Amino acid sequence: MSSLVQSVDWLAIAPPTIAAVVGLAVLVADLFLADARKALLGWSSVAGLALSLLALLPLLDGDRATFCRVTGGDACSYAADRFTLVVQLLVLGGALLAALLSVTALKDADRRLPEGEYWFLLLSSAAGAALLPASRDLATLIVALEVASLPAFALVGIRHGDRRSSEAALKFFLSSVTATAVSLLGVSFVYATTGTLYLTEVAGRIGDVDGQLHTLAQTGVVLTLVGFAFKTAAVPFHFWVPDTYVGAPLPIAAYLSVVGKAVGFSGLILVTVVAFPPYAGVWGPALAVLAALTMTAGNVGALRQRATRAHGAVRLLAWSSVGQAGYLLVPIAAAAYTDDAEGAVGSTVAYALMYAAVNLGAFAIAALVARRSPLNRVADYRGLYASHPVTALVLAFFLLCLAGLPPGVVGLFAKVTVFSAAVDAGLGWLSVVMAVNVVIALVYYLRWTALLFRAPEGETRKHRVPAPLTAAIALTAVLGVALSGAPQLILRFSDTGLF
Repeated sequence: MSSLVQSVDWLAIAPPTIAAVVGLAVLVADLFLADARKALLGWSSVAGLALSLLALLPLLDGDRATFCRVTGGDACSYAADRFTLVVQLLVLGGALLAALLSVTALKDADRRLPEGEYWFLLLSSAAGAALLPASRDLATLIVALEVASLPAFALVGIRHGDRRSSEAALKFFLSSVTATAVSLLGVSFVYATTGTLYLTEVAGRIGDVDGQLHTLAQTGVVLTLVGFAFKTAAVPFHFWVPDTYVGAPLPIAAYLSVVGKAVGFSGLILVTVVAFPPYAGVWGPALAVLAALTMTAGNVGALRQRATRAHGAVRLLAWSSVGQAGYLLVPIAAAAYTDDAEGAVGSTVAYALMYAAVNLGAFAIAALVARRSPLNRVADYRGLYASHPVTALVLAFFLLCLAGLPPGVVGLFAKVTVFSAAVDAGLGWLSVVMAVNVVIALVYYLRWTALLFRAPEGETRKHRVPAPLTAAIALTAVLGVALSGAPQLILRFSDTGLF
């Protein structure tokens, strides 16, 4: 009789585990630290996330798996393969940059935010986000999705007494819980028709279900996608994004724009390409339509933002993130129509890496401008070059990367890669929609860029930039410039190795 007790590969699960353990340690330490020493919690959290990133290095020598079934096959619930490591790098790196922004934001907050709870929630969400790309069964996927999401609800509404923050958190919570409930229903349908939750076993069985269960399996596939489509802010699950980004502390908006999307897209890739390839005829067209609608809604929404509207810069970045989500969906949809599904998935991961670096950089500069202009209107960026020339040039570079224009070569390269994935898959109509949306996006990105170099309307004064904010801007700028110099590196690095 074989033992049901299995050993745990602690090295494989180290990245999310370190983030979770440090989060618990910070929460306990908060009980004993005097207010004057609360800043130690932030730097401890930054160090914990850096340690989680370093824990990825020993995993580069080969694929590892743990929490495997000891009888009836070798299916595992956790896999530290190439895909997992790339997405965990994106997630933990994004969380680290959000933490650097948070160190300054917590220090400058008008109302003192509860620092212990803040760092605990951020690290807990990062641990769940790092767990999700390693999940190889549907139950673990849903649990990881919720571990990443539930702390984020509290982070959005953590400003006590702020009505806008509370409304944003409530809208985010209700819409997310509804989407998760629909996904759970879909998972139950898939389990009922296949008798397993392991992704590789679902892929082998779902295509051979009894004819009477075909409709149930098809419905399960569609419903399972809903929760992950919500996290990616795909239309029609995008309506929570602008209000949530404005109501949340700015570092949390940056975190959601990158890490939240990474969670959604890694989940979508796993359930579509790994678990449901026999139903590519169902999810492929659905994701293609979602991609077209999402990029169009996002870019039109960003185009309509007024320069004088309060918090307009954050709203523009929020709508921009919805548009970028549409581009990210294109290669996943293309994977349904091509034999090179791994190459298509790699295009999404490559685009996500580019987007993470430049979008976090844009949010970092938005946090800098918000220090002198709390309303953070787009008009407040007028004449930024006169007061902070280097910062203005860096923001212009980030905006050009997002637009896909030189010298933001990495943005252009990423868009060409996504465009090629659609063309190679025979999705000509989607390529046309994407080309039109790229032109629409040029208008508001270039309009904002031009504003940076216009003559300021009033007196310009230089402000000291805090060290954590400087570090976040410098890291993202160096990464963006380096990748623009050698954009092919990002595609080689994003080779997922899922198959």
